[in-house]
Amino acid sequence: MSRRDDPSLPLRDVVVIGASAGGVAALRSIASALPAQFPAAVLMVLHTGAYPSRLPQILAAVGPNPADFAVDGESLRPGRIVVAPPDRHLLIQDGTVAVTHGPKEHHSRPAIDPLFRSAALWGGPRIVGVVLSGRNDDGTAGLQAVKSCGGVAIVQDPDDAEEPIMPRSALLHVEVDHVVPLANLVPTLVQLVGRPVGATPPVPERLVLEHAASLSEDDPMDKLYAIGKPSPLVCPDCNGTLFELTGTDPPRFRCHTGHAFSIRSLKQSQAEATEVALWTAIRSLQERERLLRKVSELDRIAGDAHHADQADMEAQRLADHVGVLRQLIDEV
Repeated sequence: MSRRDDPSLPLRDVVVIGASAGGVAALRSIASALPAQFPAAVLMVLHTGAYPSRLPQILAAVGPNPADFAVDGESLRPGRIVVAPPDRHLLIQDGTVAVTHGPKEHHSRPAIDPLFRSAALWGGPRIVGVVLSGRNDDGTAGLQAVKSCGGVAIVQDPDDAEEPIMPRSALLHVEVDHVVPLANLVPTLVQLVGRPVGATPPVPERLVLEHAASLSEDDPMDKLYAIGKPSPLVCPDCNGTLFELTGTDPPRFRCHTGHAFSIRSLKQSQAEATEVALWTAIRSLQERERLLRKVSELDRIAGDAHHADQADMEAQRLADHVGVLRQLIDEV
């Protein structure tokens, strides 16, 4: 009997897939091509945010395998597609599905990295990770986790992706096993799943600590000090100190409440936070300008031209500042 047919070995039986912009068409293509009774559980994360989604219905309508939103505590079952619900992370914990409202990663919930990281820690070589179309680099760190725990890493060919940034980032930073166009993805999965795998390699301790910190287990701050160092940056989501994780490529950041960013997603989130701050400043300045104009009117009615002129001058300065801030918003 060959090692490949040894029934004592665990099987490669879980596929985790992450997609963002352009991902609906890609996931639909995969669901339509998967054979009936596919011998692996398939878990999918699409960046839907907190908006309603009909993704499970779309996937179930085009393929032979059932598709549903994940239910917390349900078992992993082959031949079934499980989708992260809107505004919820999808994880694997102790061999079952976990649905959480945990901190956003890459300013997204659901996010891809938490699923990939939890799957890698639980299943090791049983896991196949797939990164599809998207505009950011969510999935890169998660695919690194899959590889470090002995799993298989697949990336959609960036030239074939509607949005190539996410697969391109994974290719740049992960030792990927397969780079395939969408049309070849399911045949590749069919060749990989349901096959025995070898022994699970040692799990990197830093990965265990990071995942525990993401779940706020015990004291997250102690775990962050073990895998990173405080940076001068603050978290755009909660204003806590961001720790820069050591030895990560690309650079990554976490705060003690659980928010996580790559350097790319941090740049994007900071830009959004800066815009919000600028609009808040504009609102405050405009309110004060209107108040000063009213004070000027009252002073003129009272015959106090001197103070009326002062109020008008200050109001005009505020109006000029608003103009500058509007220009800054266009440049953020």
